[in-house]
Amino acid sequence: MEKLDYKKKFKELYQPKQTPSMIDVPEMKFIMIDGSGDPNDKDGEYQAAVKTLYALSYAIKMMQKSGNAPQDYFEYVVPPLEGLWWLANQAEFDYSSKSKFYWTSMIRQPEFVNDEAFNSACEITAKKKPQLDLSKARLSAFREGLCVQCMHIGSFDSEPETLGRIKAFMAENGLQSDLSDTRRHHEIYLSDPRKVDIEKMKTVLRHPVKR
Repeated sequence: MEKLDYKKKFKELYQPKQTPSMIDVPEMKFIMIDGSGDPNDKDGEYQAAVKTLYALSYAIKMMQKSGNAPQDYFEYVVPPLEGLWWLANQAEFDYSSKSKFYWTSMIRQPEFVNDEAFNSACEITAKKKPQLDLSKARLSAFREGLCVQCMHIGSFDSEPETLGRIKAFMAENGLQSDLSDTRRHHEIYLSDPRKVDIEKMKTVLRHPVKR
């Protein structure tokens, strides 16, 4: 049976064009971890969170090989890493303040993943990788709603150029920014910076809006 690849099946979510467009993002399940600090700090919270998210996600994916697959399990490709980003007491996102970042790092989960499957993944991961801190990880439903998104090609530091196009699109279409405690600057990482030339990296940028 062919594995479900969310990036291919839901191209509207993961493969937008390099010109901004509107999208109404439906509810999805994620394993999430909240934190703060510079994501480039090799010993910081962010790098630790990413390791934990992948460990839990692959623990769920591999459950069927041990005969403990959740009900309605199907073969799939683990979806890409995503991140919600913000700064305290600041409405707009500022890329020059990396040490002051707050973030929610997250990976989408298949529809069959429930609290029982998540708790089992935590137990498996705690035994296999006791060095990981699983205490901050949670399984949550997240509905993003109306957004403007655009594919960004290149380094993370050049994202303000793409965000500028997003803001211009918003102005042209009578849309207002709708950042809040539940709606943040959103990035979806389609490229592994360890394997892809920095100028070719693909990142989906998504900004919450209202009419």
